Amino acid sequence: MREIPIVFVGLMGAGKSTVGRLVAAALGREIRDSDDDLAARYGHTAAELAATVGPEVLHERESLVLREALTRRPPQVIGAAASIAEDPAALAALAAAFVVFLDGPPELLARRMLSSAHRPHFQPDLAKMLTEQRARRLPGFQAVADLTVDATRPPEEIAAEVLAAFGAAG
Repeated sequence: MREIPIVFVGLMGAGKSTVGRLVAAALGREIRDSDDDLAARYGHTAAELAATVGPEVLHERESLVLREALTRRPPQVIGAAASIAEDPAALAALAAAFVVFLDGPPELLARRMLSSAHRPHFQPDLAKMLTEQRARRLPGFQAVADLTVDATRPPEEIAAEVLAAFGAAG
C-alpha cells in the first residue's frame, strides 16, 4: 500500500466524509475531516465560525487544519474543506497526497446540505451559492486531482473506484 495520504476535495455535500470513512475503513487508516478538526480545535462548527469570525478567517483555519493533517504519520484519509481550492498553500501541500475530486451538480449538493447544520450557508439560495463556488474553485480542484469521480453515484461504488485507482497508481 502506498504510504501517502488520500485527500477528498469537492464542494460541500459532495460526500467527502461519507466516502472518506469507507476508504479509511477499507485501508485500516484513520479518517480526518475538516469539520471535525475545526470543532475540536476551535470549539465551533464551520457555520458558527463563519458567523463569528467571518468567511476569510474560517477559510484560513480550514487550510491550516488540512496542512497539519497532511503531515500526520501514518498517512490518513482526509476530507478537506472546499475552500482549500482557493488557497495556494493548501494546493501546494496536496502535491504529497493522492487527491480525489468528488464532483456533482450544485442542485444535488444543495439538497444534501440541508441535512447538515454544521455547514455554512453564505447565501439563502444554496444551489446558487454552490454554482458560484464551483465556478471559482473548479480550477483548483482540477489542478490537484489525481482522480475525478461523479459524486452522484452511491458511496460504496465511489469508494471501490478510489481504492482501485489508489492501488493502481502505486
